[in-house]
Amino acid sequence: MTVSSQNDALFELVKSLTKSEKRQFNLYVGRLGGNVDAKFFALFKLLDKLKVYDERQIIASGIVTKQQLSNLKAHLYKQILKSLRLNPIHQNIRIQIREQLDFATVLYQKGLYKQSLKLLDKAKTIAIENEEKNIAYEIVELEKIIETQYITRSISTRADELTVQAKKLSQQNVITSKLSNLSLQLYSMLLRIGYVRNDKELQNVETYFKDRLPKYDFNSLGFREKLWLYKSHLWHSFLTQDFLKSYKYAKKYVALFEDHKNAIELHPVFYLKGKNYLLESLFFIKQKTKFISALAAFDTEIKKKEIPFNSNTEILIFQYYYSNQLNLHFLEGTFEEGAYLVDIILKKIKMYDYRIDQHHITVFYYKIACLYFGMGKNEECIRYLERIIYSNEFIAGQDLLCFARILNLIAHYECGIDHDLERIFKDTYKFLIKMENLQEVQKIFISSIKALGDVFPHQIKSEFKKTYAQLKQYEFHPYEKRAFLYLDILSWLESKIQNRTVGDVIKEKAKFLP
Repeated sequence: MTVSSQNDALFELVKSLTKSEKRQFNLYVGRLGGNVDAKFFALFKLLDKLKVYDERQIIASGIVTKQQLSNLKAHLYKQILKSLRLNPIHQNIRIQIREQLDFATVLYQKGLYKQSLKLLDKAKTIAIENEEKNIAYEIVELEKIIETQYITRSISTRADELTVQAKKLSQQNVITSKLSNLSLQLYSMLLRIGYVRNDKELQNVETYFKDRLPKYDFNSLGFREKLWLYKSHLWHSFLTQDFLKSYKYAKKYVALFEDHKNAIELHPVFYLKGKNYLLESLFFIKQKTKFISALAAFDTEIKKKEIPFNSNTEILIFQYYYSNQLNLHFLEGTFEEGAYLVDIILKKIKMYDYRIDQHHITVFYYKIACLYFGMGKNEECIRYLERIIYSNEFIAGQDLLCFARILNLIAHYECGIDHDLERIFKDTYKFLIKMENLQEVQKIFISSIKALGDVFPHQIKSEFKKTYAQLKQYEFHPYEKRAFLYLDILSWLESKIQNRTVGDVIKEKAKFLP
């Protein structure tokens, strides 16, 4: 039976290894002695050569029987992880502290209490300095256990000291946990239902946010607590479409890292996310000058390798850098100039394969479709939209799926594919009703597209003007404005009314952006 590589964890792990990591694994196995010809190493070499995971091919190789395969795979998986843990590139602060905690535990179990306490004190200092407060709390708890067995004259003072320290760390960890839970739930809401669509949804989000935002003294918050606080406010502001507030908290988020330079090295993933939040916020509020400046700064950091580079950050840099490069061309209306990005993005998606999640691939396909639409290449636009609409493989939020269908409807109209227009109109309308995502902007627009089929050629421009006037009133509506974030319908209508390209209309508007 052939199993998809995306369903086999071991195969994914093997394929994620860099050349240096594979070389280290070879050395690691060699150091174990007598293992070079071991079955798990033979399996590793076979998996490394395979293009796709094929269980039949593995069994046919004679390395292992079908009954033994599961255990052998588990053993190989464990050995690869052990090898990776020894790799200097993966030796971050957290792993180093945990290693010291493990050493201290071994010393404690041998009855070498003084040596264990000395090691724990050193590890605790490093943990607190680097905002690793969960591990710091574990260390204090072990210190308390040891102190009850290693009696000294200072036990009473030491007991008070450890008790106060444990209480403080516990309180900070509770706040962090509550804030990180809140942030995750708000992010999940945004992916699942998109932006709030009415007063009821807004009230639900506001109530959810206020009820779960823990009480805190801002001056007592450390880097970690502030980070999750800003993230929570960010997702709250995105959900409620308060993009000025999104910019405010994204700016605070990035500034937090700028005030703690060592945190960029320790938490590069969080830093990259902060840079992306900042760029997205500036894009939404159409602050062109600040957006260009922030994107240029991001570009410089990447080129100068100021952001730690590993498998994790490599993917995020690709996603955030190229997504915002596309946003720049949308902001300026320079669609043709952005065409070169398509090949780069597609090659990188193929190169990263299973390492990039389907949601982000879907977002890229939608942005590429929008780029082609702006260029007037509607057939190409449709091709990428159909990858989203008719695929069970790709994952996207409700809003993105809805506007992919609406853009598909427009692109078919632009192509003059009249025989398909009625079917697409019905499918789109049914989909929006089923998803409970039919807003006024969508109702007006879909009805107007349908009505164009019954209008004489000389009346089409008047129909566009009528639709434009109806939609314009919703441009800054607290709930309806989200439609214009996904698709610049107004600029398209202006292009039809003025007999110009969408790109020219947006370029003209871009001249007046701050």
